[in-house]
Amino acid sequence: MKASPDEFEIDVLRQPPPSPRHFAPQSGQSSPRELARPIRPIATVQPDSASTATGITSSQWGSSTNTLTGNSMHQYHQPVQPYSFDPRAESPSPGFVYGGGESGRTTPLGHSNRNSYINQSQHSFSASHTNLLSRPASPVLAQAPVKGDSGIARLHERDDSDFWKGWRRKVYYAIPVLTILNAILYVIYLTLRITCVVYAQNAANEVYYQAWVFIAIEFCVAIPPLMHNMWTMMAIKNRGRPKLRLVGQEVPTVDVFITCCGEDDDVVMDTVIAACNQDYPRDRFRVLLLDDGKSASLEKAMGAIAHTYPNTFYVARPKFPGVPHHFKAGNLNYALDHVHTLPGGAGFYMAALDADMIPESCWLRALLPHLLRDEKVAMACPPQLFYNTPRGDPLAQSLDFFVHVIEPIKDAMGVAWCTGSGYIVRRDALDEIGNFPLGSLAEDVATSTHLLGRGWKTAYVHEPLQFGTVPEDFGGHLKQRTRWAIGTVDTSFKLNFSLWGDKVRDMSVAQRFSGFLYATLNLYTIMLSVSLFAIPIILAMGKPLVAYSTDNQLRWLIRACFASLMANRLCELVLSMPAGYRTGRRGARYEMWMSPYIALCIIRAFILPAWLGGEAQAFKPTGSLDSALHERDPQNRKGLARRMWAILVNYWSIYHLLFVYFTLVAATVASYRCVSISETLREKLLCLLTHAFWPPLTFIFICSSLWTPISYAIDPPSVPSREQLLVRDPKTGVAHPTPASKKIAFGGEDLWYEFEYTITTVFTCLVFVLSFLF
Repeated sequence: MKASPDEFEIDVLRQPPPSPRHFAPQSGQSSPRELARPIRPIATVQPDSASTATGITSSQWGSSTNTLTGNSMHQYHQPVQPYSFDPRAESPSPGFVYGGGESGRTTPLGHSNRNSYINQSQHSFSASHTNLLSRPASPVLAQAPVKGDSGIARLHERDDSDFWKGWRRKVYYAIPVLTILNAILYVIYLTLRITCVVYAQNAANEVYYQAWVFIAIEFCVAIPPLMHNMWTMMAIKNRGRPKLRLVGQEVPTVDVFITCCGEDDDVVMDTVIAACNQDYPRDRFRVLLLDDGKSASLEKAMGAIAHTYPNTFYVARPKFPGVPHHFKAGNLNYALDHVHTLPGGAGFYMAALDADMIPESCWLRALLPHLLRDEKVAMACPPQLFYNTPRGDPLAQSLDFFVHVIEPIKDAMGVAWCTGSGYIVRRDALDEIGNFPLGSLAEDVATSTHLLGRGWKTAYVHEPLQFGTVPEDFGGHLKQRTRWAIGTVDTSFKLNFSLWGDKVRDMSVAQRFSGFLYATLNLYTIMLSVSLFAIPIILAMGKPLVAYSTDNQLRWLIRACFASLMANRLCELVLSMPAGYRTGRRGARYEMWMSPYIALCIIRAFILPAWLGGEAQAFKPTGSLDSALHERDPQNRKGLARRMWAILVNYWSIYHLLFVYFTLVAATVASYRCVSISETLREKLLCLLTHAFWPPLTFIFICSSLWTPISYAIDPPSVPSREQLLVRDPKTGVAHPTPASKKIAFGGEDLWYEFEYTITTVFTCLVFVLSFLF
């Protein structure tokens, strides 16, 4: 039956038991997908109804099968020390295959060692509900009309039901019409601009170089946004991804990896403890802290919780001088090999969390159904959400527009990217692509792209399942975002922009276009940074931004400009509805002021030779910062002079300051010339209109956007301490963000930018009306 928003439905997946076959990989007989998957036992077990409900047989999850008799019995032994190592675990069991891959092992899919963590007695497991390892059943699932022990509960027909609903969803379906209308009106406006320049040149018998330069740059800058807008037309495509929960005790085994390297201990341990307190059978998952910083205090903290959470492990890989360790990707790959040495071997699935990402208790049960429903889905990813975003989000640090607008569209087209944290992936899918790709600053994007290139699917689950922290300082934000941009472009270069090559051979047209588009958008920052100078340079030269030969041509230019602007702003308003209107506005400003940083890092990474300063790395400040600015801590932040020096000089925002100063001076000089040289009032107004005040007053938007780093240095936002943003369970110590901290509060910057946006829109409307009167 179909679930209404207020009802639950059980969508029990019925799959036939696996056929009694034994993969015997021989030359020319097995497909690459089969060779990537481990050998299963010859003998099979007739599954019971509960295990079949999830598509998981008892021979696969948490039970031992006698391969000679085919008898099955549940094994959940040793509740006190379920993770203690047994020497017998070193011997290969029928479910393991050794050989192939860098580690010499492939992922076990069929058998578990008797003394492993995934083999606890059902009786002992039930008895253990009295200790700290167990909690009451999820109150949400308790309300679902679940019959039987296992299955997949359909809680809602849409996975984004927590984010937005009602009339806005209906208006959102107008996106394709608005996008096409916006593109058509912009092309008409640009065509009219070109036509008027040609007529003006013929009338004056001279070439208007500045007008052509302005048009050319405007056209180049417009191409990527137009391509992106055409992509967003797919917002109307139904994703068809429901809100699901995996129920029962017959669930897959999962290795949860938490990567860290130098983060504060309390931040890391909050993530570890929240991961340990999943609403998931304790004998079916384990939590590994992958510490690349080899912190003695973290190792001690992990040892202290081992008695309460015996499914936890501390892992610090060895690093050797002169041997590349490949940062996060290398850390994850080491753990993928390491789990084979643990009792029971590797889990069937691997999940990953960043050190600061606190998962919700339903995290595993919410993501796994999307993998179980379709064996071709290799990875399921939730959005990255944050709980320490400053009021007004002046640096646009939240990813709201991406996670609420762009990723759902990409998911509908089968191009969901790995979001970097909180995802779950099939181990056999990772085996097929050789684990996490090395040599990239964005291993998440590279991994999902490689999976898509080998014919796997990725899923974006639009639920609030994890909350983390944004960088708490300006420099950290720059480093994070430039690293993402370089990593995305680097992956695109290695994969030929997803257009051709063996590694993308199984990609669809939409997947290839998406890979090309988002790499192009990062490269586009170079052209955008150059184009920003067009307006101030032309104004400083005393030249008009637009050219025309007759008053009638000017009238139609004004009307076309008005129509294009109104269509664009209406399209922006509707498109940003899932994330919020103010989020869309922050994103537009962010694109402006951040483009010089991204452009510079891309030029250094991919264009400049080493002897000219070329280096593939994220942004790093110049000079020496003797101490952190603590700009968001009202008690410990550095003084105004120290903040201004660091952000203007060390973080190169002097560029933004000089640009704003130059633009305002150029607009003032151009306006003074119009007023002083022109004789009549009509001539003065026309001169002002065609020079600095051509609607929609673009120079004002550019200046206010590039002023962002300076305003941040002058008046940084204050953020409460992390503990004040959390609610901590006094019994278990599990911390989760407060409801208020999950939302971005309205700030003074929002008010100012809304005022600016309104004024420029009203000005454009006024000029449009006057075009009919004069």
